[in-house]
Amino acid sequence: MTILEQLADYARERTEQGKRKRSLEELKKQALSLYVQIAKEYEAAGVECISVLTEPKWFLGSNEYLKRIAGAVSVPCLRKDFTVDEYMIYEARVLGASAVLLICSILSERQINEYISICDEMGLSALVEAHDEREVTMAVQAGARLIGINNRNLKDFTVDTHNSFRFREMILGDILFVSESGISTGHDVKKLREIGADAVLIGETLMRAEHKGAKLAGLRGVI
Repeated sequence: MTILEQLADYARERTEQGKRKRSLEELKKQALSLYVQIAKEYEAAGVECISVLTEPKWFLGSNEYLKRIAGAVSVPCLRKDFTVDEYMIYEARVLGASAVLLICSILSERQINEYISICDEMGLSALVEAHDEREVTMAVQAGARLIGINNRNLKDFTVDTHNSFRFREMILGDILFVSESGISTGHDVKKLREIGADAVLIGETLMRAEHKGAKLAGLRGVI
């Protein structure tokens, strides 16, 4: 093969790569536009806070999603990611988040305590997520003021909505209690309200709803 032919072949390769890159970028732009629109629908429906995924590999989230959504709505945004370094907390603040997620199963009690302190300094809320008795104890001892009981087991992704009921009594005093995952009906919300849940974190149910305002009203028991 001559040098000219090699150059021509490489030019074709570069062109194809450019086409694929532009297609991917266009898809990302379309996804971003869609997510911003959904966030606005959530706000119009009356949600108190919007959870935004930023983990890119497994959950296809993006920092850009958080930045754009936080800039497009007036309600607080939670950065939903696997926070493993204090850098991610400062980054969340720069991206426009009002709160970050701290997951007990991947952090030590000392880390959680330190990260809560950083959040306080940055004016961020820290939602400390627990799934079992050991993790709830860890969250309380670390000084969490906002504890989420995840009904989804992150080790195998099974969901048991009774998980919130099991550990409700461990969250006392002024600590706010949030039930996360697997909540899909007004009946689910009613039962959680009866045991004193301060908030619920709902993802898939609302994302799949065609009429988000009506679905949210149904979850709240308004209709």
